[in-house]
Amino acid sequence: MPGSGALPLGYFELGVAALLVLCAGFVSVFFRLKLEQKLAVASLRTVVQLLLVGYVLAWVFRIDSPWVLFGVLGIMTAAAGRAAVARSSRRFAGAELGAFATLVLTGLVTTFTVTGVIIGVQPWYHAQYVIPLLGMVLGNSLTGVSLALDGLLADLDEQRDRVEMELALGASRWEAARDPLRESVRRGMIPILNSMTVVGIVSLPGMMTGQILQGADPLQAVKYQIVVMFMIAAATSLGCMGVTLFVFTRLFNERHQLRAERIEQVRN
Repeated sequence: MPGSGALPLGYFELGVAALLVLCAGFVSVFFRLKLEQKLAVASLRTVVQLLLVGYVLAWVFRIDSPWVLFGVLGIMTAAAGRAAVARSSRRFAGAELGAFATLVLTGLVTTFTVTGVIIGVQPWYHAQYVIPLLGMVLGNSLTGVSLALDGLLADLDEQRDRVEMELALGASRWEAARDPLRESVRRGMIPILNSMTVVGIVSLPGMMTGQILQGADPLQAVKYQIVVMFMIAAATSLGCMGVTLFVFTRLFNERHQLRAERIEQVRN
C-alpha cells in the first residue's frame, strides 16, 4: 500500500537472498574461474560489514552528536582515501595523505552545502542526512580520484623522457605537466559523466529506489536524486583536480624538475 513504507525483512529472507550468490558460484565453476573461495569470502564480508554498519548507524542516529558524527566521517574518509590509492597501479610517498585530504575537503564541502543550503537540515549535524550523503559522495568520487591518480602517475612514469625533454628545452613545470594533468582529470570524470547520461533510463539509483520503497512520492524522490547526482559530479571533478594538483606539487620541484624516481610500481 502506498506510503506504508518498505516491507520488513528478516534473517530468513536474507538467507534466501544469499542463495542468489550461488548463481555467481555456478558461473565460476562452469568456466573454471576458481573464484568460488573469493566469492564466499566476499559474500561473508558483505553480510558482516553491512550488519555491523547497520548497528553502528542506529546508535549514531540515536545519539545525534556532532562529535560522534565527525568521528564517523573521519573513519569513512580515511577508508575512502586508502581505497583510492590501493586501486592505483602506482603510488608515491604521501599519496594516501593527499587522497585523504582531497576527499575530506571536497566531500565535506559538497555534503554540507547540500545539507545546510539546499535541503536545510536542522540541526546541521543531523547524522541521518549527513552520513548517507557523504557515503554516496565518497563511494563515487573515490573512483574518479583513483582513476585520475593512476592515470597521471602512469603518464608521468611512461612519458618521463618527453616531459624531461620539454623541461630541458625551457618549458616550465606547468607547461610540461599540463597535458597529463588535463588527461587524468578527464579520465577521472568519465564514470560520473556516464552515470549522469543513463540515470533514470538504464539505471534507478539507490537513493531514489530506497525512497520509493519507503513510500515517498516518486517526483520527490527524483528531486533528491537530481541533487545527489549534481553533488557527486561536483565532488568528483573537484577531487580529480585536487589530487592531480597534489601530485604535481610533489613530483615537480621549484627548479622545474620531474622527480619521477618517487613513483613506485605496485606489485600485486
